[in-house]
Amino acid sequence: MKLKLWRNATLVIQIGDKNILIDPMLGAKGSLGKFPMTDNELLNPLVDLPFSEEELKDQLSGIDAVAVTHLHPDHWDPKAVELLDKNIPLICPEVISEQIAQSGFKNIISVKDHIIWENVSISITEGQHGTGEIGEKMGHVNGFVFKTEEKTLYIVGDSIWYERIAAEIDKYRPQHIVVAGGAATFAVGDPIIMTSQDIIKVCEYAPEATVLVTHLEAVSHCKEDRKFIQEEIIKNGLQERCFVVQDGEEYSLD
Repeated sequence: MKLKLWRNATLVIQIGDKNILIDPMLGAKGSLGKFPMTDNELLNPLVDLPFSEEELKDQLSGIDAVAVTHLHPDHWDPKAVELLDKNIPLICPEVISEQIAQSGFKNIISVKDHIIWENVSISITEGQHGTGEIGEKMGHVNGFVFKTEEKTLYIVGDSIWYERIAAEIDKYRPQHIVVAGGAATFAVGDPIIMTSQDIIKVCEYAPEATVLVTHLEAVSHCKEDRKFIQEEIIKNGLQERCFVVQDGEEYSLD
C-alpha cells in the first residue's frame, strides 16, 4: 500500500495494482477564487499541483477509481468534474451520490456503511467539520477506511478531533491515519479541521499508528503551516511516527 499527496486533501492511494484518487481538487492556482468568510483576499488554491496540466492528464489515465469524502470545492472542484472520466468508478457517501450523478458520472458506488471493491474493504466514517453554528453550516462530512488483509488506512477527512474519531480508531485499529491539519478557521468561530494539538491527540490516542498530516498551505483559511506543525510534532517527541507530507511526496505504508 502506498500514498502520494498531490495537494491539499487530494491523494492517490495505491492498493495492490489499483490506484484510488481521493478528493480531487485539480484546478490551477487561484481557480476557485476567494473563499467566503475569510479574513484575507487570497485566491484558492494557493499553489498549483506539483506537475503540469499535461502530466495531470497522464496521471489521471492511471487512476482506477475516485473516492470523495464531501463536496466542498477544495475536495471536489469544477476541474475534477471536467477532467474525470464519467464512467470511472466513483466511491462516495450515500448522502452526496445524487449530487455527483447530476454532474454526469455514471458509475457511482454509493456507500451507506461498507462495501468491498476489488478485494478492498471500504468503510465510511463520521466527522465533525467544526463546532457550533459554523460546524452546522459546514454540513455533513465523512472519511474512509481502506482495509486489506495486511493493512488498514484511515483517512479522517475534514474533521476536528472529537470523541467520534476516537471511536473510529477503536473500531478499525488502523496502522496508518491521514488527518487534515492546518487549523482552517473562518473570520468567526473555531477551527473546522485539526489544529496541531488535535494532531497530537490523534497520535496519543493511537500510539501504534503512523499519522500523516495533509491539507496544508493550499487554502486561504488555514492558520498553521508545515513548519509550525513540524515544530509541534518534534516538541512532543512524535517525529518517528507523525509526518507532515509535502505536495508530490510519496509514502510506503507497508
